[in-house]
Amino acid sequence: MRTPLPEKELQERIALSFKRLQEPYYQIGHVFSPSAYGWQGDKEGRALLAFVSLYKLTGQKIACMDELLAQYSEKANVYSYFGPIQTNIISEQCLSGHSWVLRGLCEHYEQFHDDFSLQTLKTIAEKLYLPLEELYETYPLERENVDRGGVSGTDLGVIGRWLLSTDVGCAFMAVDGLSHVYKITRDARVKTLLDVMIRKYLSIDKVAIRAQTHCTLTIARGMARMYTLTEDSFYLEGADSIYELYVHGGGMTYTYQNLNWWKRPDTWTEPCAVIDSLMLASELYKATGKENYRKMAARIYMNGFATLQRENGGAGTDTIVTAESPCDFLAMKSYEAPFCCTMRLAEGLWYISEHKELLYTETSGTVTKDMRGVYSDDDVIYTEITPDLVPYAEAFTEIDGHKLCPIVKYYRVPSEFLKNAKQKIIFI
Repeated sequence: MRTPLPEKELQERIALSFKRLQEPYYQIGHVFSPSAYGWQGDKEGRALLAFVSLYKLTGQKIACMDELLAQYSEKANVYSYFGPIQTNIISEQCLSGHSWVLRGLCEHYEQFHDDFSLQTLKTIAEKLYLPLEELYETYPLERENVDRGGVSGTDLGVIGRWLLSTDVGCAFMAVDGLSHVYKITRDARVKTLLDVMIRKYLSIDKVAIRAQTHCTLTIARGMARMYTLTEDSFYLEGADSIYELYVHGGGMTYTYQNLNWWKRPDTWTEPCAVIDSLMLASELYKATGKENYRKMAARIYMNGFATLQRENGGAGTDTIVTAESPCDFLAMKSYEAPFCCTMRLAEGLWYISEHKELLYTETSGTVTKDMRGVYSDDDVIYTEITPDLVPYAEAFTEIDGHKLCPIVKYYRVPSEFLKNAKQKIIFI
């Protein structure tokens, strides 16, 4: 049986996201990060991207969208990016954060065709990124005593001209933002830089360095965008290689969520990466017509997306469920990641709304064990839940002595119940 993506659920999620992004943390008094913040541009860019995404969804403006752009020039440096001017020593966290600035500006320009967004995205590409072609070719991978366990990466130290981060490889996040710049400007220099960045990142063993899956999937989305623009198989093959590594090489959990770092089952999921994976699978389906990509995107929405949004409209992290993880249950790890995932959720909801006809689920009406030993009805995973989640569950069935239901959607669950709520994923 084919079940369309529930429109009522989607509209409820959008309304909650819109409400959350009108709260003070995302308004003009707080939207700009302090000058000492180590991820320059990251919040500002994600916020602008979120505001434009919600405008496209609802036709309504969150006031901070226009206010952010009105105050942008006085907050940025003379080269239109945030933080100190990057000269001899280049911060990879700055390069990562400004990828989101580029995405926000590009989306705003495509929606409103304003000269400010166009000129600012061009200036950032010209002054921050284009001088770095040779530097990207020499990006250093050897790190000592790197703690990749933090919620956010931190500056690690200088090697050569690089101020490196504990989020190894985050400098390449900019493939996403720069590919969007290329879409708008068709600047051949931007494409040349992108080719250097992509070849270098594809040569990196992401599992060995335990790269962040969110960053890697974001890079792959940039490759998919470049394929759409050029029809060059180099980009499609690159995006597909990352997809295959993610799905089959230790990046994805049994619930179609992500391990925050490759083969680190002791960490947590990240909504940004779940959104990235859904978008990447859908883009690969659109490029190739191969059903396995569409089916994966639908499963990510039905299962992986189920728990990432909270009652307050934001997005938070969950426990990891794999054969190697320390627990066999899905539960809240952190209630919300307001500084990144809550904002990216808005883009995810826009993308889902645009592609909802692809995200239908298929079921047979019979719950069985899949090849991993996980109970499912084709696209839908079934779980054993704690009593406090029962009022928010649906479609119970009994099998092998277990009372099971599809993964409970956390946006419907009052926050006071989430702290101790568990959904056991049985894999035998």
